[in-house]
Amino acid sequence: MAWQRQILRVNLSTGSCAIEPLNMEWAEAYLGSRGLGSKYLYEEMDPAADALSAENKVIFATGPLTGTMASTGGRYTVVTKGALTGAIACSNSGGKFGGELKMAGYDMLIIEGESEKPVYLHIEDDKVEICDASEIWGKTIWETEDFLANKYQDPLMRFAGIGQAGETLCRYACVVNDKHRAAGRSGVGAVMGAKKIKTIAVRGTKGVSNSNPKEFFRIVSEVNARMTDRDEMSRDGTLGMIDVTNGFGSLPTRNNRSVRFEGANKLNPEAMHTPNDSGHTNIVTNGACFGCTIGCGRICKIDPNHFSVKDRPEYHGASGGLEYETAYALGSACGIDDIDAATFAGFICNEYGMDPISLGGTIAAAMELFDIGAIDEKVTGGIKLEFGSAEALCQIAELTGKGEGFGADIAMGSKRLCEKYGHPDLSMTVKGQEFAAYDGRSMQGMGLAYATSNRGACHLRADPYGHDFETTEIEGKAEIVRDSQHAVAYLDSSGLCLFPGGCGWGLDDYRSLVDAACDSDWSSEERMNETGERIWVLEKLFNLKAGLGKKDDTLPKRILEEPADVGTGKGLVCRLGEMLPEYYQLCGWDAEGVPTEETLQRLKLS
Repeated sequence: MAWQRQILRVNLSTGSCAIEPLNMEWAEAYLGSRGLGSKYLYEEMDPAADALSAENKVIFATGPLTGTMASTGGRYTVVTKGALTGAIACSNSGGKFGGELKMAGYDMLIIEGESEKPVYLHIEDDKVEICDASEIWGKTIWETEDFLANKYQDPLMRFAGIGQAGETLCRYACVVNDKHRAAGRSGVGAVMGAKKIKTIAVRGTKGVSNSNPKEFFRIVSEVNARMTDRDEMSRDGTLGMIDVTNGFGSLPTRNNRSVRFEGANKLNPEAMHTPNDSGHTNIVTNGACFGCTIGCGRICKIDPNHFSVKDRPEYHGASGGLEYETAYALGSACGIDDIDAATFAGFICNEYGMDPISLGGTIAAAMELFDIGAIDEKVTGGIKLEFGSAEALCQIAELTGKGEGFGADIAMGSKRLCEKYGHPDLSMTVKGQEFAAYDGRSMQGMGLAYATSNRGACHLRADPYGHDFETTEIEGKAEIVRDSQHAVAYLDSSGLCLFPGGCGWGLDDYRSLVDAACDSDWSSEERMNETGERIWVLEKLFNLKAGLGKKDDTLPKRILEEPADVGTGKGLVCRLGEMLPEYYQLCGWDAEGVPTEETLQRLKLS
């Protein structure tokens, strides 16, 4: 058995901590992590409750393979109602925190209620304390981790928490662990901030058991031997995708005004690996999460002579660097080709606890508002918020992290920002969440995936990439999106990362690991598909009860009406209106996007 078969429940309103048995009937139906956490949230709170109210819950959920020897078995998810979207939020993170929580003996941590004063949670196996956080409230994530690491003097203790962005309720505040790994999207950190819980410190010594360890070891060795395509991912991380999308014509640029960025070659892997004119190289090394055999993480340094850090030695060290999504959001989306400026803004996101995709997308929208005269320097506090201004990016990122000046407006997210200043169509969002780094006109399947994603615009909820890069025709895309949404829901629930799937693994490799680790029979493709679909539909039911419907399964006017300007998809808009009805039908939902009773009964959801 790879489940620990128990959860930790912490009620901040009453100050109580209790260890409870895991609902194994639910575990058998939803597997773990994303799926199981969503089931608990759905059953235990009213989806219509305000995301920042005491009625919302924050669930840290591991999967059955979290903490095991399976490659990439360090993932955990934060499940809650999103502060940015009002939809179900399930934000996934790597690093070492998830494995530590699992080894402390818990499949899941449920935080409910609301504290009157700032607190943090200290967990050492069965010892659990709600502690006063007055000494660390107001500190950055980096400062908080250093403070608590010094206090407890245990180098194996792991931390996951919020910075000032979470405290000030930035709508896209995230939960950061290990200083630069993040459960990044949908505002999960703002929910923690509303509950006044600063961080979770955890140390586990129990390990993770398995009913047949020799067989599990054999399967792990077997599937690891098939992970043969990882060299490029280890060298370049996800950043290599920037050359692919820019060449194809699907790299969102200047708030999606264009789909190709002339400065992409200054943000790509070669730019990261090549010394600049002063001899400085951006990347220091790669990094890996718990149990990972790929090592896609970027550990980078900013040129100490760069304007952003010239007189700030605290930023001269190495930390988490640019990934593809960060380079897009803090680069091409804002028309900026300065790799050190983008790296600095990324450091700020890690330090203060913000989702860089939503930060960059919101700054890009603000830059367009500035460009058309909807806002000016009086509004921005003297900042010339122009496309291409690296100085403006660095200034506004730091203000947003602190919740100061015009940064307080940026902290609302682009949907609320653009509504406030009279141009809602300039927000490149779905369900209030900013686009990831793929344009839905050139990549039609991704457009459909954005529109139908349960957590708002997301590049990690479906896998239409291969087909999108093959053709802009829409035939077959609805089925690909539906099937891959179900597959990804299953994979997210296992406790493993998605990236082995790009390095040689197939779905059967994930499935064989789950089957080897868990007591019951998980070997069939049918069970995998049904589990993924059940999770997907449960999330949809949560959103329907939260008030989201067909009207929210859409895209911005720009993507639906303004043709792509260059590239493979030149002259195209997203044909969502043709794909969405087919998608609903394939899902077994009615014309309004509501699952039919027959579908609910088949999935045992009614």
